[in-house]
Amino acid sequence: MTPLVAAAVVLAAVTHASWNAIAHHIKDQLLAFTLLTGGGALIGAVLACFAPMPAAGAWPALIASAFLHVLYQALLMRSFSLGDFGQMYPIARGTAPLVVTVAAAVFVGERIDAWQTVGVAVACTGLVGVALWGIKGSGKLPHWPALLAALATGLSIAAYTVVDGVGVRASGTPLGYIAWLMILEGVAIPAYALHRHRGQLPSLLRPYALRGLLGAALSVAAYGLVLWAQTRAALAPIAALRESSIIVGAGIGAVFFKEKFGAPRIAAAGLMVVGIGLMLHSA
Repeated sequence: MTPLVAAAVVLAAVTHASWNAIAHHIKDQLLAFTLLTGGGALIGAVLACFAPMPAAGAWPALIASAFLHVLYQALLMRSFSLGDFGQMYPIARGTAPLVVTVAAAVFVGERIDAWQTVGVAVACTGLVGVALWGIKGSGKLPHWPALLAALATGLSIAAYTVVDGVGVRASGTPLGYIAWLMILEGVAIPAYALHRHRGQLPSLLRPYALRGLLGAALSVAAYGLVLWAQTRAALAPIAALRESSIIVGAGIGAVFFKEKFGAPRIAAAGLMVVGIGLMLHSA
């Protein structure tokens, strides 16, 4: 992983945490993701006018990825409606790298060395384990519906990461791939919202339009950077480095949503930094 690729993935992590925070801030999650995905589809349509068409071999992955992204968005909406941003986001993001590491080894034939393996394990252990502290619920027990929704979100992230890693490499055009992915995945949630709210949807969306479209632009930029990076380096280290967004997410939760940061989340951020350092030791 070159410094340029690493910088692109870190920038993607910051923009990713930012658009997730925008989505969480809009209380009606259906309206939030209607703007995010619908805006992403519009941006994708513009990009598609200037980018080459993905190669034929990439289309099965594109179609599968679009389905997985819609599933991911539905699960993310559910987890955001049940728990704090500063905890749902770490759990969802923290489960993905370890799953990606295993899946990339099994399905893509990638092998990572001992340093990277330990780094992924440390980062995932810190983020997933410590993020469980203080989940909304009674007493000290976690709120299981929120926890399960966040974990399922993480599994969907891992699934589309591997699928897109294969698809973007087969496409011959990262820009064309992200454009058509945004188009394909951006139809389902707006269509459902239109069916549910019918003639009221434009008036319901209007108060959140600017925030939602900003979030859509950040979302496209974040994943576009990741897809480009996946054509330049192995999937597992990229997936793990991308989860540095967890540090940004914890900060956003503390500063903007007034959620408790505390020693456990400081420890999680510290373990994430250690894990990234170990992964990049031989990258």
